[in-house]
Amino acid sequence: MEDNKNKEDKAIESNDNETINYDIDKFIEQLYECKPLKEQELKFLIEKSKEILSQEKNIQEVPCPVTVCGDIHGQFYDLLELFRIGGKVPHTNYLFMGDYVYR
Repeated sequence: MEDNKNKEDKAIESNDNETINYDIDKFIEQLYECKPLKEQELKFLIEKSKEILSQEKNIQEVPCPVTVCGDIHGQFYDLLELFRIGGKVPHTNYLFMGDYVYR
């Protein structure tokens, strides 16, 4: 995330003609601090995530060492605790087992 070549900042014009700059790294830090994002920021992150995930292969190679985690049942604070103990991405590789989406 700290690599400027991979940084995905984007400026978008909102409905009221105001230009909004989207800094993904800033959003991630804000979420680590448990501070809420604005609706437009969250929509941007969701769309960017969908774009990235739709281009990924079904099977991913995970470089060792890797930390294997059980199903966290969508618990955000549990995820933050895992990152606090094990290290943040991309400095630690994680493999999450279990359901990713509940129907």
